Amino acid sequence: MIGDFLRGVLASLTPLEATAVAFGLVSVWLSTRENILSWPTAIVNVGLYSVLFFREKLYADMGLQVIYLLLSIYGWYEWKYGGENRTELHVSRLTPRLAIVLAALGAAGAMALGTFLHRHTDASLPYLDATLSVFSLIAQWMMTRKILENWALWIVLDVVYVWMFVALKSLHFTAFQYAVFLLLAMLGLRDWKRSHDMHAATASA
Repeated sequence: MIGDFLRGVLASLTPLEATAVAFGLVSVWLSTRENILSWPTAIVNVGLYSVLFFREKLYADMGLQVIYLLLSIYGWYEWKYGGENRTELHVSRLTPRLAIVLAALGAAGAMALGTFLHRHTDASLPYLDATLSVFSLIAQWMMTRKILENWALWIVLDVVYVWMFVALKSLHFTAFQYAVFLLLAMLGLRDWKRSHDMHAATASA
């Protein structure tokens, strides 16, 4: 099973996809370390993936890359100056009220975007593509604000992305990337929780 998967990865690999994957993996790993260089590497990653998703007719994901670009610039600024008195931003927790708002926005956005793609484009998997895209956007915004639970949302999304890219799109190397993203998201959730708890303990001391 694993051998067949790896052979599929190598057989389907293109230079564009390989480069995008490399920058994506570096960017997410840097994010787990709260390293601000995650944002410039993310900018390269999303630029390359916008081209790849256009080729695959995943238009929602393609458009998402443009928004990711803007969020990467915003996140770069926020991580450096978004804390108290324009200092470094620290990890925070998701409030119940914000969770409800984001869930409602995600559901409404996914339905609206999926309906548009289904009716007006030749998009592949319009509703699944839209749902993943909208909630990925929410997770990315949460990351720009260093909200711990962004990693929990990424874990769910990465599982679905791996399945989609393997079972429905045959983008094996991209699926491999998202499988690594899944592991990194688990690492990020653990490390950001430690960072949050450490800062909370310091602040209350």
